[in-house]
Amino acid sequence: MSHPFEQLPTTPLADELVDKAFSRGARAGRAKSGIDAQHSMLQTAANIISDNLENVVTAWPDFDHLHPFYRNLADAVVGVDSLRKNLNEINWASTKATDLRKEYESRLYKSDLETATKLRKQAYARLADVVEEIADDLEALMDAREALRVLPDIRPDHPTIVVAGYPNVGKSSFVNAVTRASNREASYPFTTTQVHVGHVEHKHMNHQLVDTPGLLDRPPEERNEVESQAINALEHAADAVLVILDPSLDCGYPLDMQRALRDDIEARFDVPVISIYNKIDRLDPEEREKLVAEEQERVAGTELTFDPETNLMSVTEDENVQTVLDRALDAVGYEPELPVDGDR
Repeated sequence: MSHPFEQLPTTPLADELVDKAFSRGARAGRAKSGIDAQHSMLQTAANIISDNLENVVTAWPDFDHLHPFYRNLADAVVGVDSLRKNLNEINWASTKATDLRKEYESRLYKSDLETATKLRKQAYARLADVVEEIADDLEALMDAREALRVLPDIRPDHPTIVVAGYPNVGKSSFVNAVTRASNREASYPFTTTQVHVGHVEHKHMNHQLVDTPGLLDRPPEERNEVESQAINALEHAADAVLVILDPSLDCGYPLDMQRALRDDIEARFDVPVISIYNKIDRLDPEEREKLVAEEQERVAGTELTFDPETNLMSVTEDENVQTVLDRALDAVGYEPELPVDGDR
């Protein structure tokens, strides 16, 4: 399973659940006679309602124990507080169905058949009312399940490199180039664009490269609240960030805007953030020298470094592409756990 929402079972709707419970109850009643038949109908219908609703609740993960990446992403997509309210209401209904069964069971065998039949019908009506009371909660969970099941296959327990930058700077081209056939695409429910997830094996561990168009490709003031929440989730998954810039300006965005986005990402992510200038094959020698001088001046006196061999590349010309990837992998700093004496 790639994430905790992928295998969520289908949520029954209120009418479907009531129909299922009462049809099974009728079948159970036909196998017996007299008061025993009324009891069997009541017991079967109430148990189906209670058990199905309990299964709905227990199938969902405990949000308090979810990795912050998944919890924040779920909050961005459907709202965790709303989900909790829905689940609490459904849990109440499950318990209420059991309580009703016990209440009417104790009365059935103290009655004659005519009274027992009336009591069973009364119990059915109350069970139906209980399920109808949570109809909106069941529908909300069904919608949430559909939205969360298709979340991108990003695993926060694996080393992760987030690739950021304005559109058309070469992010997807880079991810495709270094991961080749291992990249995957998936849609975030709140954006029409595709998330590109590539995989690279390094030090016997799968490393993820995540390109998230629609999220980290424009200034903060242009992001809506949901997109900002999704970025909060990425903060918990990222071990390093590659910000790709296009100094040729073929992407259509001025360099100062690209750098401003880079500066925002550096301020936001508490992990190594590496500036990578792509399409350098389109610069003449003087433009390249000027770019290097500007960046080296920017990082002077800081912990940042800027090296033409590791910060400049051309994906189309395959210049420094592997070097850039190696630098990103080194920035992640993953070290495999080696067995110690006695563990072999």
